[in-house]
Amino acid sequence: MKRYCAAILSTLAVALSVSAADWPRFRGPNGTGIAAGTLPDIDAKSAAWKVAIPGRGVSSPIVVGGKLFLQSASDDGSKRFLLCIDAATGKTLWTREQFGTKAKTHNKNSLASATPACDGERVYCTSWDGENQRLLAYDLTGKELWQQPLGGFVSQHGPANSPSVYQGMVFVNVDEDANLGGKAILSAFDGKTGDKKWAVARKPYRASYTVPFLLERPNHPAALVLGTTTAVTGYDPATGKVLWSHAIEWPEGTMPLRMVGSPVYANGVIVCSCGDGNGSRYAIAIDPEGTQPTKTWELVKSTTPYVPCMIAQNELVYWIADNGVPGCVDARTGKKLWDADRLSVKDVTASPILVGVEILTINEAGKAFVLKADRKFELIRESNLGEPVFASPALADGKLFIRGSKHLYCFAKKPA
Repeated sequence: MKRYCAAILSTLAVALSVSAADWPRFRGPNGTGIAAGTLPDIDAKSAAWKVAIPGRGVSSPIVVGGKLFLQSASDDGSKRFLLCIDAATGKTLWTREQFGTKAKTHNKNSLASATPACDGERVYCTSWDGENQRLLAYDLTGKELWQQPLGGFVSQHGPANSPSVYQGMVFVNVDEDANLGGKAILSAFDGKTGDKKWAVARKPYRASYTVPFLLERPNHPAALVLGTTTAVTGYDPATGKVLWSHAIEWPEGTMPLRMVGSPVYANGVIVCSCGDGNGSRYAIAIDPEGTQPTKTWELVKSTTPYVPCMIAQNELVYWIADNGVPGCVDARTGKKLWDADRLSVKDVTASPILVGVEILTINEAGKAFVLKADRKFELIRESNLGEPVFASPALADGKLFIRGSKHLYCFAKKPA
């Protein structure tokens, strides 16, 4: 429990560098998917506002200082957009365009799948023109400050490399399919100047789309944690030096699986989930204490997520699998606390979020389900947005933001 409290305090410290009410990157403060407050009801007929989004994309919204940022791509693939929207009204404040071309992606991916990140002074985003990727920085008025090339991207599915930010540094994980000649590199850039501070090569195998998070613990140096198919590693965020690493071992005859949903930290362990489109699933918990990280438990051929991220709170880890089956395990032991057949929402790509004691998950058809974050399963309520949803929701300043296939919705708590 002490370990968990320390991790939460460090997460809050990262969040407070922007604002406790902001949602500054993919999955919110430090990538936890957790927000304080109360979850507003989802009623498509009484949204606080609803606006059409140009083009198509599965980039998730972020919100900093009352401004919402979102990426998209034109229907013909010729343009990439970064949108800045007033979070209070839904009014578009500015739009920035980048050139692009049509390119092959997975049918659940898009030409604009990465989520921006913002440190309160600048907004950072990766953009793929169909061949090469770039990392760009804008000030909050939309002025382009710098851009850095990230190289080409080779995979079966197309890119979705969302940046993260910590103490003025921007981190980007580019991890590709090795059988297509791909690479795996974690890079760090100076947020103000765009100068590359360091880059470390990792072992590529199958393209992974995880976003690094910051792990701070008493009597340990801060570690930038990244998990992919081949390893879970903690780096010194200032230098890229490897602080510790745990290689993920795939038994002979077992297909190594992609890591799409980012790892989470709960009760002293880092929990990761992997998967494949054929239904194969794997989850592992790693204890980073001591001189060498150790595996504490694993779940093989279990109903764990492939694309959606997990959520960690107190001693528990929650998830909604891609097939809609929910799960809850004890983070330290891996013991399952929820029955797998208690709910099935079918076809989930968006990651869930936790607000107060409520977990919100939305499936691809736009049906929303709210579960109680507890050791016992409880479905609290359900609703229907009436529009397909593939992007993960965000919550900032008490408002819930959901990107549908054509519209962006804002829901707010109704006055008593």
